[in-house]
Amino acid sequence: MPITSPHNDKLKTVRKLRQRRRDRERLGQFVAEGEDLLAAADAAGWEAVERFCATGSGLPGTEVEPDLLAGVTELASGTRTLAIYKERWQAAPLGRLCVYLHGVGDPGNVGTVLRSADAFGAGSVAFGKGSADPFSPKAVRASMGAIFTVPVVRAGLGELPGITVALDASAEETLAQVVAAIDPQADVSLLVGAEREGLPDELLSQVDHVARIPITTESLNAAMAATVALYELTGRANS
Repeated sequence: MPITSPHNDKLKTVRKLRQRRRDRERLGQFVAEGEDLLAAADAAGWEAVERFCATGSGLPGTEVEPDLLAGVTELASGTRTLAIYKERWQAAPLGRLCVYLHGVGDPGNVGTVLRSADAFGAGSVAFGKGSADPFSPKAVRASMGAIFTVPVVRAGLGELPGITVALDASAEETLAQVVAAIDPQADVSLLVGAEREGLPDELLSQVDHVARIPITTESLNAAMAATVALYELTGRANS
């Protein structure tokens, strides 16, 4: 039977997962909205805990009256489907190239970093203190499906694999100089901080290399900086 009441318990769960990080963490679940994201989940082999679709859409899932479905999503009236999935956190960072986010609090930046990590073949994205939830609705949407393909992990500096390279606007060496000095076959972890605050001095003092991206403006946002750095680091293996 289609869901026809806004007080339906399943819709209440969707609202909680969308709105509150503590509920996502407590339940270990998150919501993905829209046909493209659900198609990405299907392609990556993720099985939904619960799948919903607008009544009459012909899509798979529990049918929900269109107005009610629009009421539990940020995509408004155009939404025809959404689903709940179990969060997947890896036990440890993976891959020859890992991205570590520290204090990156904007979920849109987090999702974009996941998308760039996927594009450049990073093995994982690690989340440190103060970073936004990668399973929040905004981060999931900004990832463009990368949340289903890029492993995520909670980790500290000491758990990161390989050579650690931190981005800092005041560094003496440029990223290109640092990359040129690194063995192309070495594992590397790229550390990215918040746009304004950057990475804390305590962390910068512990990494192997600190590098800046030479630009003519004051700063790049975290996602743009990570994308540029991933391009540079990926190119080292092909040079």
